[in-house]
Amino acid sequence: MGSEADRPSAAETLDGPTLSRMAQLARELRVTLLAGSILEAGAPGGRLYNTSVLFGPQGERLAVYRKMHLFDVDVGDGATYQESAAVAPGTEVVSAQTEVGRLGLSVCYDLRFPELYRRHSKEGATLLAVPAAFTLMTGKDHWEVLLRARAIENQCYVFAPAQGGRHSDKRITYGHAMVVDPWGLVTARASEGEGLAVAPVDPELLARIRRNLPCLQHRRLD
Repeated sequence: MGSEADRPSAAETLDGPTLSRMAQLARELRVTLLAGSILEAGAPGGRLYNTSVLFGPQGERLAVYRKMHLFDVDVGDGATYQESAAVAPGTEVVSAQTEVGRLGLSVCYDLRFPELYRRHSKEGATLLAVPAAFTLMTGKDHWEVLLRARAIENQCYVFAPAQGGRHSDKRITYGHAMVVDPWGLVTARASEGEGLAVAPVDPELLARIRRNLPCLQHRRLD
């Protein structure tokens, strides 16, 4: 998305050209398509939202999720990140029913907060989406570990598209998009750059894992 200063000029509304094109592609290809995240204009105080939008096979908008956890950190890679300077946090946990199960939405840094995914699981999610732009510093050590943890503890499929490459002298993102099954196995993986990670969703596998290891039923919330 460029520098912090570039962010307002990159922002669009939900009816802007980027998401309109994504809706068109979903309709033409007859697929469920997760778009973004993108910078959405219109948050209070002149700020933006970091927004992911799910489209159905007819191009219909199934869900809009605005990232809840903002990346205000110094990870030791020479760059300091202050997402909240330009972005407002979302306030709603969002999921949607798809042809292969209920999909819980999240974005990037949300991955570090297991409570969000437990909420998705409690509300019936069998699939989790995590589009992300992890830094090289954090991604090389934490990306796969966190994705597999969220899959295992919630017994869900995890789909994790990922931005990768050099964006400035200081900012490098890790890439390595992947799919993780409910047992925590990585079933598809892309490289740092452009590529595809394709894997099947097996409802019988998911049901068998949840039946044989019913940890979701054994939760103690008291």
